[in-house]
Amino acid sequence: MSSLLARITGRVGRLTLNRPRALNALTADMVVAMDEALVRWSDADRIRQVLIHGAGERGLCAGGDIRAIHADAVAGGSASLRFWRDEYRLNARIASYPKPIVAWMDGLVMGGGVGVSGHASIRVVTERTALAMPEVGIGLHPDVGGSWLLAHCPGEWGTHLALTGGTITGADAIHAGLADFYLPSAALPRVAAELTVRDAAAVIEMLATTPPASELATAQRWIDECYRGDDVGTIVDQLKAHPDPAAQAAAATIVTKSPTSLKVTLRSLRTAKELPDLVAALEQEYRLSAALLRSPDLIEGVRAQIIDKDRNPHWSPPTLEMVSDEAVSACFAATSDNIFDLGAALR
Repeated sequence: MSSLLARITGRVGRLTLNRPRALNALTADMVVAMDEALVRWSDADRIRQVLIHGAGERGLCAGGDIRAIHADAVAGGSASLRFWRDEYRLNARIASYPKPIVAWMDGLVMGGGVGVSGHASIRVVTERTALAMPEVGIGLHPDVGGSWLLAHCPGEWGTHLALTGGTITGADAIHAGLADFYLPSAALPRVAAELTVRDAAAVIEMLATTPPASELATAQRWIDECYRGDDVGTIVDQLKAHPDPAAQAAAATIVTKSPTSLKVTLRSLRTAKELPDLVAALEQEYRLSAALLRSPDLIEGVRAQIIDKDRNPHWSPPTLEMVSDEAVSACFAATSDNIFDLGAALR
């Protein structure tokens, strides 16, 4: 069976990520098929709106196919670069799509799953939503437009989520500006049915409920205090010194992540906030992805978390102090090998 189902029913085009045993992780073929379907449907008068959701009950999407990226990195290949170009083009197309896109962010929504949902015009979470951008734990950085989304969260919420790689609830996602509406997970069949005959905004507003209180909202003060600045080491020290146990726990989590990824990620968020739009952020993210694909931490991080699952990565360099500003700047530098003209790719 196809890993992506593209179906038209009534006035809705329905895209179903269909790899439930793999938590609907995105493959290169799925990304291309999604983009091609959206292009076809953009001018189809019959289709008034699009629904994106995941097959099964475990989640929308656990991210990209990390094992394939790991194998490519080990081989020194370039398949991952092609995958990212196609994926980032899809992310940008979703953000600028001329018709409403409803993204059903039910269950696990991580990495690439945020990319196919977080830029949609109507983003719906549920009581089962578990959203995260955990890339710093495998030697990467929040991409798929994650730098843009996280940089524009209230206060320093996005910095906290990026550097810890932590998971948040649907209520937290709404508070952070990463989602728009809260519905019970059992409502999806009715949503899908109503979208075939009614406009998306009316359907979601009719079915949406009040989300529970956001737990992280109560942490806004210490998050804003501790995550100020442009130096990861200083942030860690501020978290360690804060009396709130949650801040100290965040510090303990951050220091387990790739030091290189942490420094690249913080600069990515700070610069993304000053960029003109999502396209510019995605073009910057492509340069970072190309650089980190060749770094030892990606291979080691995926080995420790996904392949061997010993959860004991040996980072290189091993500490924040040993990651030079020059090494970080090199990841951001435009070269003949890492330029991605996303605007041209969308035309």
